[in-house]
Amino acid sequence: PRAASARTDVRDCSVHPPYLPPTAINTTVRLAALRDTMRAHGVHAYIVPSSDAHMSEYIAERDSRLGWLTGFTGSAGTGVVTQDKAALWTDSRYWTQAERQLDCNWELQRTIWIESIGLWILEAVPVGGNISLDPFLFSIDTWNSYSRALHGSGRTLLPIETNLVDQVWGDQRPPPASSEIYSLPAEFTGSSWQEKVAGIRQQMEQHVRRPTAVLLSGLEETAWLFNLRGDDIPYNPVFYSYTLLTKTTISLFVDEMRLSAAARQSLRAGCPGPLCVELQQYGQARAHLRRYAQGNVTIWLGTEYTTYGLYGVIPQEKLLEDSYSPVMLAKAVKNAKEQDLLRAAHVRDAVAVIQYLLWLEKMVPQGRVDEFSGAQHIDTLRQAQEHSRGPSFQSISASG
Repeated sequence: PRAASARTDVRDCSVHPPYLPPTAINTTVRLAALRDTMRAHGVHAYIVPSSDAHMSEYIAERDSRLGWLTGFTGSAGTGVVTQDKAALWTDSRYWTQAERQLDCNWELQRTIWIESIGLWILEAVPVGGNISLDPFLFSIDTWNSYSRALHGSGRTLLPIETNLVDQVWGDQRPPPASSEIYSLPAEFTGSSWQEKVAGIRQQMEQHVRRPTAVLLSGLEETAWLFNLRGDDIPYNPVFYSYTLLTKTTISLFVDEMRLSAAARQSLRAGCPGPLCVELQQYGQARAHLRRYAQGNVTIWLGTEYTTYGLYGVIPQEKLLEDSYSPVMLAKAVKNAKEQDLLRAAHVRDAVAVIQYLLWLEKMVPQGRVDEFSGAQHIDTLRQAQEHSRGPSFQSISASG
């Protein structure tokens, strides 16, 4: 029996039957289904990250595979499932949250080191076993770290392009985003997308390696380059896309049906010609890249946002690697107009914050406000400001 003084908000797996708080998710059926799928693919351990195919800081519900499988909704974590074990690794911000959300099918590993994950896998998987993952959910560096951790162990790191969690999730998985992708009004852009493309092509010409193409995988890269916005990920004005920019062509991989009429017109205005944007299906990016990489080419990419799944189709001698693509670096340097726009946005936000502080001075002494209602109120005040498109992240508020 549990001690009378035991906490009721976290799990207790030391008692029989185990104690689970109401916030924990029963994952028994999901794990059994995943293990069946693993057996069908000859997989002895499957690694599930908290990332999406673009290494985004925030992810859409559709990409929350780790959350669906484990019940854990923290923004950083890695799960590993074998035929008889399951474990979650996360950092100290989320240890208490994990104890509230995990059921007793899961071990909680209080670290995020890939070396720790590798050691656990080596103990759990016998020599000759296959350790698999979806190569489109791991950065190049992370893939290499797993490869090093398992090197020479007699186990095989085996990429499987069919995501096994998605197979199990099935039609319960949230559908792809369908909202409109729109052009940013000219008054809110630092320069036209044609000017931005010309600037990147100039950098390609001036680079000692003379790259023939730039590959963009980060969602904010494509959104910035073409002055387009969407809302595929909460709090982030981006949309699912890839771009391959060459000296004479531009390929944008996106759900074309979602582009507004004005966005489509802007992208196609230069057709035919070097400023004509060829629209291709989002899912065709890898096949197109593979075909392009067969030619006499050099492809420039940023390793921080490119997954191993894309990186792996480019022959090593045809790669030009930097941590960040030239588009990501250009985006980080704001011109005079962009700086003015930033300052104006901060002034409008400051007005909302001052209104909020005045409201707090009045309401707190009356005992009529808590962290949640306060967060709701400042969101309302910000929404009332001109040009507001909503908060950039969920409010984090505390007192004391």
